[in-house]
Order: sequence, then structure tokens, then C-alpha cells
Amino acid sequence: MSSSSISSGRIWPIVLKLALPAMFAQFINVLYSIVDRIYIAKMPVVGDFALAGVGIVAPICTLITSFSYLIGLGGAPLMAMSLGENNNDNAKKILSNSFLALLILGIIIPLIILLSYEPLLYFFGASDNTFQFAKDYLLIYLIGAPFALMSLGLNQFIISQGYSTKGMLTMLIGAIVNIILDPIFIFSLNMGVKGAALATTISQIISFIYVFIILISKYSNVKIGFKGYSLKIIGRVSRLGFSPFLIGMTDSLISIVLNISIKLYSKENVDTYITVATLTNTFFQMFSMPLLGISSGTGSILSFNFGARNVTRVKKSEFTILKLALIFTTMATILSFVISKPFLKIFTDDVIITNETLKMIRIFMSGFIILSFQYCFVDGLTALGKAKYAVTLSLIRKISMILLTLLLPLLLGINGCFYAELISDISASIITLIVFLSVFNKILNTRKNSKENVI
Repeated sequence: MSSSSISSGRIWPIVLKLALPAMFAQFINVLYSIVDRIYIAKMPVVGDFALAGVGIVAPICTLITSFSYLIGLGGAPLMAMSLGENNNDNAKKILSNSFLALLILGIIIPLIILLSYEPLLYFFGASDNTFQFAKDYLLIYLIGAPFALMSLGLNQFIISQGYSTKGMLTMLIGAIVNIILDPIFIFSLNMGVKGAALATTISQIISFIYVFIILISKYSNVKIGFKGYSLKIIGRVSRLGFSPFLIGMTDSLISIVLNISIKLYSKENVDTYITVATLTNTFFQMFSMPLLGISSGTGSILSFNFGARNVTRVKKSEFTILKLALIFTTMATILSFVISKPFLKIFTDDVIITNETLKMIRIFMSGFIILSFQYCFVDGLTALGKAKYAVTLSLIRKISMILLTLLLPLLLGINGCFYAELISDISASIITLIVFLSVFNKILNTRKNSKENVI
């Protein structure tokens, strides 16, 4: 998509052109875990234990990939703002420094986890029945983790240039490879959980190769360079990316706290409720990740026009994005009550697991529509470079969710672990709406009158 389209074309078509591929890309990202879990659940005899084991590893995978948001969703808006200012040299420096930061994080974070994986897995909810499955998956996943982190992070710089379809292909290529390799490794080669992890690792490596080729080729307006490194730029990127990083990191923390609460309050049914939590989160992510695609994938139209000081267009774009999100969340909520039972049949025939998961899915999805305000306004503030507001609003939701996950079971038993999501989503979204409406015009007016560049 050209800069002239972002700065002057009709807003609805541009938002749709950016949002739809981003939504699809995020859904494909969820498909990685869904495909793995479908095949794992079908493993003879041990399927339920294996599924619970992978569910324990999931928060660790989320934690690792959240570092891609720290750099990708911090650097991409800044690059788009620089393009809006016609400062291409600065845009290239931001991309080059972001690549270096992703490379360093991609090595350090998996290494730290590798050195402490055994106590981590038990702390995160593993039992003697599930530990070996969790270990087998994690150790192979860590090999591909650097590539996952870099491909997800760098993909944001493709999307922020308006190439949302190329960004979607990053996820699609990886998903297709994963879908093809999963049954071969898991069943044909009898590798079980290790095969699922290996299929994911190979798909992540291939996705990274695709992203890297795009960002050094003629298909990218801004290309990765290998000079001009600056701690100041990396620091600015990290500060802006801290809010989306916080969302991803605390998503991992919430899953961990949920598993810990389940371990405390479910007594002899630990593995059953870990499986329930795994399936509930998998279903919820099928809708929440495409919502993230709407809110984050459209950020380039906000960032570019904010950089160009076209504040009227920023305002119209933000509320167009919100309208699209509300349409999607309304349709998703209705659809969730129709497809939840058929969805669960793919994974399990266990009546107890199915009935409990259906109940939890309904709890999670009941607050989904209002979550549009949380996602669109927090990501909107990030796209405008206002990290302070974005981080604060993210923290309100996440801290409340963690506290409620620990405290509600004291009043409601094991069901209280799952009501925390609903209560936090509704309360935090209302707070975010109030704060956003009170500061949005002030931010736009300040930018309109400012003569300074973004970095």
C-alpha cells in the first residue's frame, strides 16, 4: 500500500485492507497451537495427559514471543511515523536497531529458560503425569524460539509499511508447513509430542527466512541495514513496545497463575482442569488474536498520519477501527455459542472435560464485545507513541486479572479461577474508554502544534 493511500485514500477500504490480512495472520498464528493440540489429543492412551503437558508449556511459549512485541510493536509505529515525516534514513535506523535487539533477545531468553526449565514446569502446574510431555515439547521448541521471536517481531515492520498481505503470508507459510509435518512426525514417525514441537520449530525457521528475505529485498521500502546501531533508538523502541510486551508477558503470567490456582483448588482433578484451561484459552484465542489483528494491524494508518500531523485523519481512522472491532466481536460472541461444542469434539470425548470447558468458554466470551475498547484504544495509544497511557491501561487489566484469579476461588471455588477474565475484561475496558476519551484530543492537538520529529 502506498504512502499516498494511507495519507489520503478513503479510510474504510484502507482499514479493511490492513485489518483483514492481519486478522487472518493472527488466526493462523493461533492455528499453530490448535493443530498441535488436535493431533496431540488424538495420541492413543496418553492424549489427555499430553494435551495438559503442552498446555503447561503454552505460557512459556507466550512469554518468549511477547519479547517480539517489545521490539516489533515498539519499532514499527516509530518507523511508520518517520515515513510520515519523510525521514527515510531514520526509518531504516529504527528497523536495523530493532533487528539487532530481536537477535539478541532471541538468543538470551530461550537460554535462560533452558537453564531453569525443570522447576519452571513444576511451578507452572506440571504433575508427575504431565511433566515428561511438557519437557519433551519445551526442549525442542526452544531450538526454534529465536526464529519465532524474530519472525513475529520483524513481520510488524512489513505490516507497518502497508504490506499487510505479505505479513499474512509469514503466518500462512509457517502454518501450512506445520499442518503438513504434524501428522508425519507425531504418528508416522511415532515421535509423539516431540514431533509436534519439531514441526513447529521447522515452520518457525521457514517463516523467519521468508520475513528476512522480504526485508532485505526490493519488496520492502525500508530495508534492514547492519550499521547505525544506537542504544538511544533501542531504548525508545523498547519504551513504546513495553505496553504490547506487557500484554503478552502478563498473558503468560495469567496462564501460569491460573494453572497454580487450579493446582491449589482442584485437588485430585488437577490434570482435568489444566486440560479445561488449555481448551478454554485455545478457543478464546481463536477470537481474541484476530481482534488483536484489527487493533495492531491497522496501526500504520494512525502512526503515519500522526507523524505527518494529519490529526483529523488519525481521529477518523481510530473510530473506524473501533467500529470494525465492534462488528467482529459481536459476530464472534454469537458464533462462539454455536461452534463451541463441535470445536471441543475435535479434541476430546471426555464428558466431564467437555461440560466444564463449555461452561468456561461461555464465561470468557460473555465480556468479549466490550473488549473492543481495550484492544483498540490501548493499541491506538501505542501507535501514537503514547507508551505511558498504554502501559498503565494494560497494567490495570492484567493486575486485576491476576489478583482475581488468586482471590475469587476463595469465594467461588474452582470456577472463580475462570470468572477473573470476565470481570477484568469488563472493568478494564470501561476504564480504558473513559481515559482514552479524556486524553485523545489533547494528544492530537499537541502533535498538530509540535515541530519535533518522533526520534
